[in-house]
Amino acid sequence: MDFGNAIVLFGASLLLCALPLIILLSTAADHRFDDDLSRHMGLDARGTHIMEGLFRSRPAHAASPIILGLLIAFAGTVTVAGSLQLIYERAFDQEHRGWRDFWRFILWVLVLLAVLGLEDSTDLPLRRALGDVGRDLVSFVELTIFLWWTMHFLLAGRVRWRDLIRPALLSGLFYLGFALFSSLYFSSALISEDKLYGTLGVVFILMTWFIAIGAVVILGAACGAVWQERAVRRAQGAIPTTTTG
Repeated sequence: MDFGNAIVLFGASLLLCALPLIILLSTAADHRFDDDLSRHMGLDARGTHIMEGLFRSRPAHAASPIILGLLIAFAGTVTVAGSLQLIYERAFDQEHRGWRDFWRFILWVLVLLAVLGLEDSTDLPLRRALGDVGRDLVSFVELTIFLWWTMHFLLAGRVRWRDLIRPALLSGLFYLGFALFSSLYFSSALISEDKLYGTLGVVFILMTWFIAIGAVVILGAACGAVWQERAVRRAQGAIPTTTTG
């Protein structure tokens, strides 16, 4: 029950906090965020068209509401970083540091935004050069490295880099599998929900997708921690013991 609650709460936090921040930054940059979201969800042309209808085609550029919205969304996203730290601390059996690491939460959010911006700017050139499969492999490597750093950084270096390789690798593999499933499922689900419930149905699908992202993050950390622990036990069991008589 606790495991399921953590997945739902973290996924909902991503939708309610991180998503508005990214939307507002895209608005300030006069960039169509829905195109990026549709690409990450693996939507087809019809699903992308439905997603476009959920967002304003001509965003407002009034400075005051954008700045206020950015501050609120940034504060919420910092809270998401704190939740992610707690998830990793529980997965790796570490003491909770909480708001002592507030500066780490802020820096992690800034790095996340930079990574998303870099990924967006390089996606099309990489697809042209490597194809879809090659681009997906590059995304897998990028995500694995980012999650590897995220775990080590949010845990304040209390877990060694080498002990985080398996959790990061497993998280990347889970996301790769989820991306394949997403491209096969969410377009048809989005079209069906849009017919039945309209815009509210599209929001339901978005909520489901973000909860699934939360599941990928938490399952990757938890399963990777178990994998690492068993690997250490096997290694310790393989070490011969000597007795003196």
